Parts: sequence; C-alpha cells; structure tokens
Amino acid sequence: MILSYSDLVGLVDRGVIRGVTAEHVNGSSIDLTISDQFLLEQPNPTTPEDEWPTVELSKRQPLYTEPQELNEDGSFLLYPGQFVLAVTQQEFNLPLDLSAEYKLKSSLARVGLNHALAGWCDPGWRGALTLELQNTTQHHVIALRKGDRIGQMVFMPHKLVPASRSYRARGAYQDVFEATGPLPTASTLGAGL
Repeated sequence: MILSYSDLVGLVDRGVIRGVTAEHVNGSSIDLTISDQFLLEQPNPTTPEDEWPTVELSKRQPLYTEPQELNEDGSFLLYPGQFVLAVTQQEFNLPLDLSAEYKLKSSLARVGLNHALAGWCDPGWRGALTLELQNTTQHHVIALRKGDRIGQMVFMPHKLVPASRSYRARGAYQDVFEATGPLPTASTLGAGL
C-alpha cells in the first residue's frame, strides 16, 4: 500500500518532509524540487590521460567530481552523456514505520534526463536526497535550475522496524543535506576499507 493525498498532507504537517507546499502534494506522491548544488563527474587529474580510473565497488570509492558554478541565468547545463550528483530542496525525517521511493517525473525522462534508480529510502533516514542524474541525449543540453520539479516521492507504511535495524543505526548518509558521493558504511569501515 502507498499513502495517498490526505495521508501525505499529514506527513507534511508532522514534519516528516520539509520544504513542501500544498501544490507539491499529488494524489499518491509528493513532488520534489532540485537545489542549486551540483557535483559534476570530471576526469581525475591524477590519472594518466590514456588510462581509465577504476572504481572499486567494495571500497565505495567516489567518482572524481567538482562542484559547479551556476550560469548567470541561474541554470546548470548538463551536456549529452554527462553525469551529475544533485540534491533535493526537500528534507526528510522518516519514522520507523515508513519507507519511501524516489521516481523521476516522466516529462523529464521524455527529454532524455535519466536517474540511476537509486532512490530507495529506508525507515529512520533523515536528510536531503542526493540524485544521480545523466543526460542520455546525443544532441541536446538540459538546463537544470533551482526549484525545478525533478521527481516525486512515494511513501509506503509498514510495521515498525527495530531502531537497531533502521537507517538511523546503520546508514552512511544519515543527516546529509548536500549532494554527496559514496560514503563508507560501518561494514566497510570495519573491514579496513
């Protein structure tokens, strides 16, 4: 079961999600907007030009990214094939009986914007949502601006999760409110990674 309009309004009223107005609440989702923080993937300056840097998944190594300045008109231009980390303006404080999932808006997918399908939010998570966006077009630049509707969040209630198994106790991105690459988890830290 997913929450619908009146329950979503209740989440906003209780502060489970902040940065939302009445116009953001849909029948079964809440629209999210993008902030003005962008980390663009760049060539790693320490890697020789004729080599591709390798990302070790088990070590949760980040890509080489650089913060991006906005253009004079307040836009960030995402060129064909480029990958960027962005972040929502909305902040979340999920209780232990609620999970959420981010979905890209279909109108954005229709102009070639893609999200990396990493939008699951476990109970107990608190923070802003980092988005992994790519321009999949071959011939068009996509302009991203602070406040653009970038997707929607769907909420699913469930039985209470023990605090020790919640994101609060186990997650790497708790209380992160800016665009962020991979962070080590407790398991990778313990393994010396």
